[in-house]
Order: sequence, then structure tokens, then C-alpha cells
Amino acid sequence: QVQLVESGGGLVQAGDSLRLSCAASGRTFSMYAMGWFRQAPGKEREFVANISRSGSNTYYADSVKGRFTISRDNAKNTVYLQMNSLKPEDTAVYYCAARAYLMTTMAREYDYWGQGTQVTVSS
Repeated sequence: QVQLVESGGGLVQAGDSLRLSCAASGRTFSMYAMGWFRQAPGKEREFVANISRSGSNTYYADSVKGRFTISRDNAKNTVYLQMNSLKPEDTAVYYCAARAYLMTTMAREYDYWGQGTQVTVSS
């Protein structure tokens, strides 16, 4: 069992930066590939970024590529999402998710989810 708790969301202006954190419980964090997803009101949950167990591989949605950076610290059981040059269309609830072993962009393939953190970008 893995419990995930996101933090770091907030209200910012377009062009600002935010760093989201996702703290995981348990001693097996390094067994899990991690992902970030987001869901805007009235829209489906969408993939944002993911990272391999070691952190050596990452993958991004086209909409955030070059602006967002995913990273992890296995010693701290934490995954991060650095978000730069934020746009109003980035407004959403952001979720982190854990999947045993393999990276995936498919939400239904993740084993554990956090409760989400709200990011609001004003124009």
C-alpha cells in the first residue's frame, strides 16, 4: 500500500512558476514509476509527465514540454513537478500517481493516487 500526498498548489499569475511535491509513504517508493496528471473542470483527467523508478527516464505531454520538469528524490520518497511559464490553460487539479515498476501515460494503469492539489493561473 502506498499513500500519496500532494502539496504546493496555489493561485499564481500567467508566467509565474510553481513546484508541486508528492510525498509517498512506505519504504518501497523506488519500486514505483511516478506520474503527474491534471483535471480541469468539465474535462477528463490528462497525463502531464512521468518518471522512471530511478529517475533516469522522463516523458512529457506536448502541452507542457519545455515548461514543466518532473524529478524525484528516492531518499525522501518524493516526486516533484516544477512548473514554469504557467498559462491559464494549466489551471486544474493536479494529481500524482504511482505504478509498480513500469512507466505509463495511461491513468487507468496506475495503482495509487493522491488527493490532488489545485493550481489556478490567472491571466
